Amino acid sequence: MKMLSDRELSTLSPAEDASAPTPLPVQVVSSDEFMPSPQTERQRRVEARLDALADQHGAPRGLSRRGFFRSAAGMAAAFVAMNEVYGPLYGVDRAEAAVPGAAEERLAQLRDQFVMDVHTHFLRDDTRLEGFVRAREAVGRAGWNPALVGKPQTLEDLKYANWFKEVFLDSDTKVALISGSPSEDRRDWFLTNEMKRDARARVNQAAGSRRCLSHMIFAPGHDGWLEEAERCLAEDKPDSAKGYTVGDNTNKHLARTPWRMDDEKLVYPFYEKLLKAGVDIVCVHKGLYPPETAERFPRLTDYAKVDDVGRAARDWPQIRFVIYHSAFRWTGAGNAAKALDQFERTGRVEWTSDLAEIPAKWGVSNVYGDLGQIFAQTTVVEPRLCAALMGMLVKGLGADHVVWGTDAVWTGSPQWQIEALRRLEIPEDMQRRHGFAPLGPADGPVKRAIFGENSARMYRYDVRKAAWRDDAFAALKERYLRDGAEPSNLRYGYVVR
Repeated sequence: MKMLSDRELSTLSPAEDASAPTPLPVQVVSSDEFMPSPQTERQRRVEARLDALADQHGAPRGLSRRGFFRSAAGMAAAFVAMNEVYGPLYGVDRAEAAVPGAAEERLAQLRDQFVMDVHTHFLRDDTRLEGFVRAREAVGRAGWNPALVGKPQTLEDLKYANWFKEVFLDSDTKVALISGSPSEDRRDWFLTNEMKRDARARVNQAAGSRRCLSHMIFAPGHDGWLEEAERCLAEDKPDSAKGYTVGDNTNKHLARTPWRMDDEKLVYPFYEKLLKAGVDIVCVHKGLYPPETAERFPRLTDYAKVDDVGRAARDWPQIRFVIYHSAFRWTGAGNAAKALDQFERTGRVEWTSDLAEIPAKWGVSNVYGDLGQIFAQTTVVEPRLCAALMGMLVKGLGADHVVWGTDAVWTGSPQWQIEALRRLEIPEDMQRRHGFAPLGPADGPVKRAIFGENSARMYRYDVRKAAWRDDAFAALKERYLRDGAEPSNLRYGYVVR
């Protein structure tokens, strides 16, 4: 039930006491699937600069460091510090950190922005997956979320109630899709398909509008998988389908049925059933498979790559294939730096570059990239790598084929990621060298498309006619903010001791 060995775990600590409660992470955090890297020298400089900014701008307002870090000004200060250390990658005015009310005014102007998160999770009430609790604790210790520092975490933090709070109240997310993950052991599915269906109904009924979508999980080769898929399509009416080509991502040691997206005998009959049921979106988890994971599970490595995507997309043009995490493999200790070095030397990052090149190589226009962990992890470790990945995805897939996903609640409330993309820009030298287009302003056409317009089009969600501006959730959010809510910015994982 855990991917790290006892020896590896002995070098790690829970996150709640790892570092200062900064608005953005200042140390790499992992789940129990890969080893986190120690805090880098540049991350230490960001943390020190943030502390100084908190003392400089928070103290005159009567705010402790913790209080300042939880404010909109504290979030702005985090990007000021990031720019000082990593270079001018984020659009931020120093006045947002220094002048009372400036950051709040900017945030208020963007609060109405349509954000559709097509990659969120929570765990079932009877879950056994304690490893995710340890992961959440590590996030607090790493300083990704101030509210976790010194606060022991429980499985309750990873269940429905907190998911709802973090996604709909603590962030600017307007619509969320509930995802999941299968396992050979049915007890370790994050949620059953029925549970996702029921949660979607619960949210939408409470809101009085369509605020929630849900996946059906399909697991080719698992016992009774096709019968379960047929039942789900008939009874649950899922918004889309999601699968894991490694077979069992949670318990890789149990994985006995990895599969390929272009398997004509095993998977193509399922695609046909999907289309007959009116479902034309297939989401597939790819990547997040660093060298150390490949060493432990070498027989699954090829299934984590994207060499099966192009043919499947060509053979099934009626289906939109969304590759989750955009196949980014370089998670884990020191690997973001390796990925950045690879990009600087070659202009490519395996396997994300492979994904971005599929439309040109295969002549298809039905392949999409989800940001998921690709954005969450690179933004706080190697933001220049994050900019490169965004540039190659937009260039290769198209700005209209990149979709917003955060992997919350593993990464905590999505707001810090939303703020990071709103401010991120691809450096001019990178644009010139690689032909990348700028991402533009927070409310410009590229970021609007990524944040929500692309997914709204895919899921036939009419943003103009939808009631999200004046439904029950809108009123609840208004009261929540009026009563002085502070964002939790929660994350989850282990950190190096």
